[in-house]
Amino acid sequence: MRKSLLLISMMLVLPTLMISCATTGDLEKVQAEQKLIDAKADQASKDAQAAKTAADAAKVNADAAKVNADAAKVKADETSVRAENAIKAAEERERIADEKAKKADEAFQKSMKK
Repeated sequence: MRKSLLLISMMLVLPTLMISCATTGDLEKVQAEQKLIDAKADQASKDAQAAKTAADAAKVNADAAKVNADAAKVKADETSVRAENAIKAAEERERIADEKAKKADEAFQKSMKK
């Protein structure tokens, strides 16, 4: 009886072990899936590198635009200072001209009284 039990258990265990073993087709399928995953990972890496390069280029452009904006602000400030100085100079010339006109008017009035 032990021999028949051993024989029956071997007949059940052996097919069970054979079913759970991977076949060549299964291995090839897994390898193909792994290659596909590797290809997708490589493409994602390339896309990430391209995005990083584009971001770096955008940062360089932004920095250049900031430098240009700063230069334009400095130039505008200088122009504003020059305009203020020109206004002050014109006001001073106007004041001097008014004083001269007033003196000339006073001299004329004095000469008319004589």
